[in-house]
Amino acid sequence: MRKKLVVLTGAGMSAESGISTFRDAGGLWERYPVEQVATPEGYARDPELVIRFYNERRKQLLDVKPNHGHEVIAGLEQFMDVTVVTQNVDNLHERAGSTKVIHLHGELTKVCSSRDPNDARYIKELKPEAYEVKMGDLAGDGSQLRPFIVWFGEPVPNIEVAAETVMAADCFVVVGTSLNVYPAAGLLHYVRPGTPAYLIDPNEVVVPSGCRVTVIRKGASEGMDELREILLGDKRFVQ
Repeated sequence: MRKKLVVLTGAGMSAESGISTFRDAGGLWERYPVEQVATPEGYARDPELVIRFYNERRKQLLDVKPNHGHEVIAGLEQFMDVTVVTQNVDNLHERAGSTKVIHLHGELTKVCSSRDPNDARYIKELKPEAYEVKMGDLAGDGSQLRPFIVWFGEPVPNIEVAAETVMAADCFVVVGTSLNVYPAAGLLHYVRPGTPAYLIDPNEVVVPSGCRVTVIRKGASEGMDELREILLGDKRFVQ
């Protein structure tokens, strides 16, 4: 049976593809206050602004491609049972070829009901030629279509699925996340004792106390290349 590799990815994973991060200098939060575009209250106050913001983010996907790091993660499926748990809302992991992706914070290419965002009946995948949502575009329940994004203050429906996946991992890897955003950052605590864990990030990241992690101080692509060599050279992971 193939070993289970679980990879948790954050904004640094997609930054190499040219997708703006929210928290870094010059990031999206400097131009759009979080309260305006990433909270239920902001949406209730000015839904048109929020819908326009995510239309812009969606159109950006047409101009970017998966980077080498995405491709390395997808390529590891040849050797291991790989699940990606991502904080990112883009579709770059899927476009790179990853077949098992758990999105914690929603998916930019999907829209849903404003009344009940997690009602699967009304979650809809947008085609690239129809990425622009307008006021008056309605979900099947008659409410305005809104971005299928988990905003601040909303529950994270997939966190339990992610935690169970991490508990079953034979190896756990964190790529491009500051480990500041909860509940995703707490997933490290679900790694079984003795399970190898790695963190790839060019910046210094404060690892939660009690977590044993091997740090690779490199960007996503370069770091994934190094990790790939480690995994493929270790008979615990690849027979």
